[in-house]
Amino acid sequence: MDHVLAQIERECMLLARHQVMVNRNAEGHPLERSAYLLISRLEDEGPMSIGQLADAFSLDTSTVNRQVAALLRGGLAERIVDPDGGLARKLRATDEGRRRLAADRERYCRGVERVVANWSDAERRELLDVLARFNRSIEDLQGNPWPRPDLAAGARTE
Repeated sequence: MDHVLAQIERECMLLARHQVMVNRNAEGHPLERSAYLLISRLEDEGPMSIGQLADAFSLDTSTVNRQVAALLRGGLAERIVDPDGGLARKLRATDEGRRRLAADRERYCRGVERVVANWSDAERRELLDVLARFNRSIEDLQGNPWPRPDLAAGARTE
């Protein structure tokens, strides 16, 4: 195995571990990872059916159904009539789901801010560009892009 590829894999594993660690000591009740991802996708793309979510995450419908059931039980999402007139019911985040997502996202951003506190703006932009390129390459291989709303003025879209 290529030594550089092995080091990239290790750094990706550590990155995922560090993100989980940010929420481990969080006050309140941080969202479960699947809830964070599902609500994020609903916020980025709008109401979606179970099938659309399963396709978006490349997961079996039964897996997404279980994850969505937990969101519904927790009052984090709700079923609605398809706004486009389709037959399938769609899911959207509730006010509580959006509030919890925003709180967790703020916590994650504060953690990232602490990590890059001594980095220049150019170094921060470089990290963003490399991470976005890496993720887009994965999405291209899977044929399954993640929506990326323009969150800040001047954000690059490649």
